[in-house]
Amino acid sequence: MIDFSNKSVFKLKQNSDFAEKVAPLLLDGEEVLDSFKSMRDGVVFTSKRIIALNVQGLTGSKKDFTSLPYKNIVAWSVETSGTFDIDSELEMYFSEVGKVRFEFSGKSRLVDISHYIARYAL
Repeated sequence: MIDFSNKSVFKLKQNSDFAEKVAPLLLDGEEVLDSFKSMRDGVVFTSKRIIALNVQGLTGSKKDFTSLPYKNIVAWSVETSGTFDIDSELEMYFSEVGKVRFEFSGKSRLVDISHYIARYAL
């Protein structure tokens, strides 16, 4: 599983093309809602879960996919960007897993992400 305490791995920017990397994992009827990418890693929000992808090794041929179902989220926190601090953060607490944190750079639609979580977790 991905080490979610390593902040440098997840400085994410919106990237709709990144969703293609997790397409083979999607279930019938599961829709991609949003996707974000850092240098090689990324996160895809679907209608059922959050899929985090950690590309490993020099060649990038080894990949770690972590599936985080919305139904296991017990609490979450959104910190939006400000005037001088343009980064925003999403912290989620999963039963059995603990805290998962993603940092977003630039203008990200964190309110939309919070709505995804609320719609599917509550």
